[in-house]
Amino acid sequence: MGISVNQDRRSFLQTALIAALSAHAAPALMAGDAPGGRSPGTGSSRTAVKPRRLKAGATVGLVSPASATWVTEELAIVQETVEALGLKARLGKHVLDRYGYLAGKDADRAADLNEMFADDSVDAILCVRGGWGCNRLLPLLDYKTIAAHPKVLLGYSDITSLLTAIHAKTGLVTFHGPVGASTWNAYSLAYARRVLFDAEAVVMDNPKNKGDNLAVTQDRVQTITPGTASGRLLGGNLTVLTAMLGSDYLPDWQGAILFLEDTNENIYRIDRMMTQLKLAGVLDKIAGCVFGKCTKCSPGEGHGSLTLEEVLNDHLKPLKIPAWYGAMIGHIDNKFTVPVGIRAQIDAGRGTITMLEPAVL
Repeated sequence: MGISVNQDRRSFLQTALIAALSAHAAPALMAGDAPGGRSPGTGSSRTAVKPRRLKAGATVGLVSPASATWVTEELAIVQETVEALGLKARLGKHVLDRYGYLAGKDADRAADLNEMFADDSVDAILCVRGGWGCNRLLPLLDYKTIAAHPKVLLGYSDITSLLTAIHAKTGLVTFHGPVGASTWNAYSLAYARRVLFDAEAVVMDNPKNKGDNLAVTQDRVQTITPGTASGRLLGGNLTVLTAMLGSDYLPDWQGAILFLEDTNENIYRIDRMMTQLKLAGVLDKIAGCVFGKCTKCSPGEGHGSLTLEEVLNDHLKPLKIPAWYGAMIGHIDNKFTVPVGIRAQIDAGRGTITMLEPAVL
């Protein structure tokens, strides 16, 4: 899954954004609207555990749990990005390992994650890139240690495996947002800062820039079923989530707001995966659905394909729940930072996600 990197962002971040970072911190504690907890791995609902917010000078552990970083300059850029945020970067021991298309052996990649969570001098964990490989790590993670040391975990795409499994097993709120190698532009950074540093309960709303046009032509919202719904935000990459179905690493979907994104998938594959979610009972449990961007998702050759709009309508309209697609979630430069596990309200007519509580303390 490709990720673009903006070489010019370093000076922009250094001069314009460090002063905006929040300098407050608070101890982690249990928070949420569901009484009681559950034993790790049972798949039922639990209260949300919120990590401490980020502050200037915090240490961020850089890990590569999925695909390998082939060019060392990319890692240097990620380090400089972290430093431009007023944070300190600490490299995982195996961050530059390579085992075929993976960033090292499964045990080593898992060890980096476990060590970063166990180390109380590390305040947050940022995944360098996605790709493939995180599902292989799920049985190797130390969920008891992770639960005892809650901290921000940020990434998207294949990182969906970690975000989802860790939340399901421990209740920790995780964050579907930029990886280290993403384009950290003003739009994406603003959401990351407000959610992770400033502890805001933000409203996520697509840009409405018309440019020289009479109407908005980019990043439009397409309502499938209008209405509002509230529930816990759960989801991520569609391909990754369907690959986890049947495992013990998924949360309870009952009453959830499901958000999805994908890239480089033909439309029939999106249809197949949405069908899989339906047959597994996931779609029948959710209270609302937000489909973000499906970048480079083409019908393929010929004229016999359904469109993405038709596929999503087929699967989501019969549910009669608020739903839309086009949100700024996915393999795009401008992206939301979406907390996994906190309560939110969606408005499918307006195309907004409103956090009903902060995601960090």
